[in-house]
Amino acid sequence: MSSNKAETTVDDYILSQPEKVQTVLQQLRQMIKSAAPMAEEVISYKIPTYKQQGALVHFAAFPNHCSFIVVSKNILGKFSTELHNHKITGTTIHFTPDNPLPEKVVSQIVQLRLAENAENAKNKSPK
Repeated sequence: MSSNKAETTVDDYILSQPEKVQTVLQQLRQMIKSAAPMAEEVISYKIPTYKQQGALVHFAAFPNHCSFIVVSKNILGKFSTELHNHKITGTTIHFTPDNPLPEKVVSQIVQLRLAENAENAKNKSPK
């Protein structure tokens, strides 16, 4: 769990976590950055957030689990088989250092979110 002060960078956020959690968050961070190298990495709502044509994904750490927030229920529903060992609530996948997220699934989710955001941006463009 983060300290009481608001972290201003993703590095600060990760470093504020217990060592075991730092490792799994750093791995998730690298998976996201590999799948979306052009995404902006920021702290939003006090958690690490990745943006490209809007919010892509977020992650957070809590005392008993970590969360990967996918933002889109439509996308998350496509991975029920691959994520059967993880608790899913709304648009969030819960995981722990002992049960991390599969890299392939994270990559696919981020790629689908990129496509979804690109489509949404295209639809909002003036004609």
